[in-house]
Amino acid sequence: MRLILSILAVLTSLELLAQNTGAIGGTVTSAGQPVEFLNVAIPGTTIGAITNAEGEYLITNVPAGKNEFQFSGVGYISKKVNVVVVAGQKVTVNVNLDEDVSQLDEIVITGTMKEVSKMDSPIPVEVFSPTFFRMNPTPNIFESLTMINGVQPQINCNVCSTGDIHINGLEGPYTMILIDGMPIVSSLSTVYGLAGIPNSMVKRIEVAKGPASTLYGSEAVGGVVNIITKNPTSTPRLSVDAFGTSVGEFNMDVSSGFKTKAADGLIGVNYFNYTNRRDINDDNFTDVTLQDRVSIFNKWSFKRPSSKNGSLALRYIYENRYGGEMQWTHDFRGTDIYYGESIFTNRVEVIGNHEFNSPSNINLDYSYNYHLQDSYYGVVKYLAKQHVGFTQLRWNTEIGNHELLVGAPLRYIFYDDNTPGTGNEFENDPNITLLPGIFVQDEYKISSQLTTLMGARYDHHNIHGSIFTPRVSLKYSPNSFSTLRLTSGSGFRVVNLFTEEHAALTGSREVVLRNDLNPEQSWNVNLNYARTQVIQNGFFNFDLSLFYTYFKNKIIGDFISDPNAIIYDNLAGHAVSRGVTLNTDVMLNNGIKLISGVTIQDVFSINDMEGPGKIPQVHAPLFSGTFTASYPITKAGLTIDLNGKVNGPMYLPVVPNDFRPAKSPWFALANVQITKKIKNNFEVYGGVKNILNFIPKDPLLRPFDPFDKNINQDNPYGYTFDTSYNYAPLQGAKGFLGVRWTID
Repeated sequence: MRLILSILAVLTSLELLAQNTGAIGGTVTSAGQPVEFLNVAIPGTTIGAITNAEGEYLITNVPAGKNEFQFSGVGYISKKVNVVVVAGQKVTVNVNLDEDVSQLDEIVITGTMKEVSKMDSPIPVEVFSPTFFRMNPTPNIFESLTMINGVQPQINCNVCSTGDIHINGLEGPYTMILIDGMPIVSSLSTVYGLAGIPNSMVKRIEVAKGPASTLYGSEAVGGVVNIITKNPTSTPRLSVDAFGTSVGEFNMDVSSGFKTKAADGLIGVNYFNYTNRRDINDDNFTDVTLQDRVSIFNKWSFKRPSSKNGSLALRYIYENRYGGEMQWTHDFRGTDIYYGESIFTNRVEVIGNHEFNSPSNINLDYSYNYHLQDSYYGVVKYLAKQHVGFTQLRWNTEIGNHELLVGAPLRYIFYDDNTPGTGNEFENDPNITLLPGIFVQDEYKISSQLTTLMGARYDHHNIHGSIFTPRVSLKYSPNSFSTLRLTSGSGFRVVNLFTEEHAALTGSREVVLRNDLNPEQSWNVNLNYARTQVIQNGFFNFDLSLFYTYFKNKIIGDFISDPNAIIYDNLAGHAVSRGVTLNTDVMLNNGIKLISGVTIQDVFSINDMEGPGKIPQVHAPLFSGTFTASYPITKAGLTIDLNGKVNGPMYLPVVPNDFRPAKSPWFALANVQITKKIKNNFEVYGGVKNILNFIPKDPLLRPFDPFDKNINQDNPYGYTFDTSYNYAPLQGAKGFLGVRWTID
């Protein structure tokens, strides 16, 4: 190959002498190794070439004079080099590039519970960095996830803004939220805990769609969102990100990294405040929940010269959240003078990891969280507390071409509230869940192109008994730019009945379990194809997935049959989530980035007691799409970002004879942001959210009678106050302005 390039250079030089052009050639390396399929070009022109297997390139017909060449490719930090080209001559330029794991070959852990590159993972995992989320600044992770294709943050109450995360159309309780691989956000905390996770503590977010119970146990039925926190060893000395909006919201993230002889540490503080009462739809209710929240995060990475690393993180959250009629204040808390929903939250989290000395390759993971919720929903008081403890031993080893992982997790949940769900007028009976288990995973590299992954998990629940969840995956990579994955597995979910129906479990109703409840279970198959294509002026990523999930034993509560009881039973039927997702990512040499995603899904259930007809899943649009476009104006130090989401019609929770449509309309939420870099460590940003000013209609039913005092007057259909009809934000268009400042 080198001989061919030399002959070509000699032949072309004769032609170049007669023209005002020259040539450039050389070798591109990284860490001492040649880089194949790298793009070398003059930005804004068609003059360029792609390196061969030896990392060599040759570009002819280059205009004589000073030219700027850009060396860019997948997984490498781009480099620009100024070269003076002499007519009729060839200039040799050899370049060494640094790897950039933020582009393609990121390190992920969610799919296999061990660090592997994204391309090598047998389980498809999507990775999102803080840079991605900064294109649409938000005060918490819950809102940030709106930008991810196939992931839908869903508000379930228009007064208190309870929310959960839907993946591929499955409801929030089937999504497991992890922090550093630990089941921190679960049960009681899923109601409001998601809004308390600040962006300042995030290193990256990994999303694995489909059942992951083989590794993570209960709740990982629809998928996993794993929030990986920052590493103290690479945290800037000071980082500040603060912004405010035109409607009165204020958010500030401050973090600082520091070093001691024994450990590296970081401390981060997030503060969010919104107390501006607005009622733009004239229903006499606050459009969104008012909040005053502080979150403090502290993490340590310990240095042990004679052993591997360990880490310990602690977080505290306090939040005062309230909404309701415009006249409501805390003086009316728990009364029927004005309707309000008021929630005080105190939460403590501990997350730790210890890696034992080699060659044992044993890891100890542990976490604990305490959650106290003191709330009123109108006149209904709900006071609940929860303790969740988790510990897990992991052992991994290599045996030939096999990578073996064995784990022994134990999860303990204590839950108590003031409702009949955990006692009666004579005694208190807290709900206790004890869930020990064991899992085994074997990753076998048959060849450099073919890898299999097989895993199985056994759990024993103190009520449900034995639960078995297997998983198998096949990965085929014919080359370094294409990967085909076929994954199938089972997921399960043990339901804590009383944390999900907290607003309904009041009064003197008896809780009745009609039968011995079986754990909810799912079976899933996912076919994924990913490819990276080098193009003349950059590269193009393509990711396509087909998914099918069969779900049975859904546990439902019957509040209607007996007014003196709440009857729980498994659904006599099944549910299905099936569809296709497509993600594309284009990065051009001129700095333009285009990211888009589309999900088409069909989510429904069938109740055998009611016939074969489909019962569509609410809040599961048939079509949804996300888009992000970023355009840098380098000379001016500006970057323009346009992003948003498009949702097709989705079924909504309507009541009998509801005057509101049973399906939402097509709508789009679009945002624009302009960032000005003043110095390398200081930038100002601003823009407009929801620039189309889309606002849903009639989010509340009978807002003029929230205590249902007059339901027999002028009410032929027997409507009662309802807050669950939600499919889009209620704020309308709003501007924002912020600053970012970093001291390394």
